[in-house]
Amino acid sequence: MLPVLVVHGGAGFIPKKRVQPACAGVRAAVRGGYSKLQGQGSAMDAVVEAVTLLENDHHYNAGLGSVLNVKGEVEMDAIVMDGRYLASGAVSAVRKVANPVQLARLVMDKTSHLCLTGEGANQFARAMGVPEVPEESLITEYARMRWKKNLAADANPVECQMGKMGTVGAVAVDAEGNIACATSTGGMLNKMEGRVGDTACIGCGCYADNRVGAVSPTGEGEAIMKVTLARLILFHMEQGRSAEAAADEALAYMKERVGGLGGVVVVDPQGEWSVRFSSLQMAWAAAQQQTLHYGLYTGEHFTQNIDDPY
Repeated sequence: MLPVLVVHGGAGFIPKKRVQPACAGVRAAVRGGYSKLQGQGSAMDAVVEAVTLLENDHHYNAGLGSVLNVKGEVEMDAIVMDGRYLASGAVSAVRKVANPVQLARLVMDKTSHLCLTGEGANQFARAMGVPEVPEESLITEYARMRWKKNLAADANPVECQMGKMGTVGAVAVDAEGNIACATSTGGMLNKMEGRVGDTACIGCGCYADNRVGAVSPTGEGEAIMKVTLARLILFHMEQGRSAEAAADEALAYMKERVGGLGGVVVVDPQGEWSVRFSSLQMAWAAAQQQTLHYGLYTGEHFTQNIDDPY
């Protein structure tokens, strides 16, 4: 059953004209990440590669294409976690970095800290030789249009959150049985400057443990934080539930307890995986035993040989 990689491109509602590129993007990301696993790369290599590809795709709210804060600026969060040692690294409210997930990995690998924020994260990026990019290079016309629309006095940015492509993430188990996860986001549409959501918070935006599994969530960040969604799912798995049952129980609890919608990708140490969401849609893809799996709506599950052309 190993290795395996599962990615998501955000929970919510995807406008019709963006459905095809959104679905194509997660398939491309899972192909790229899975190639690392096929080349004897680690689970961490695979999830970082997959999320990097999604950050570089302007159809997602991460890296290029990130939504704008209330001032019309890009502030991004990202996290990685290695299930071998419970090592983790994260950045929050980081600016002018093309691939926050790669910076998060450097935090894990090169510091004794778990999270760096704001200007401190950018100073660390410069110290590590990470190129600084112009902020304009991360802003799409689509993001700017939605920012302007939600500046209106009667706009409800929280309600509009589920009308966008969202947070991106990945979970993987490599051929050695090691587990990792990564998540990246541009955050909440028209958020206050300095707002940090679930993505950069360990146990919320992701969690990986070789003994249990890994989770990368997406959806309403404040709701995810309130129930520590990623760790809650793994808690249910520790009690003997399958990845699917654990995800369903945790998502139902989040909806009932705090009214939050979202989705998750989950994997266990044996390579069993699950994709579950309470939102209308979630673009996802998975690769296992040379088969590419993908879908968008609840109950939708297509497959093809991973080497077949699109």
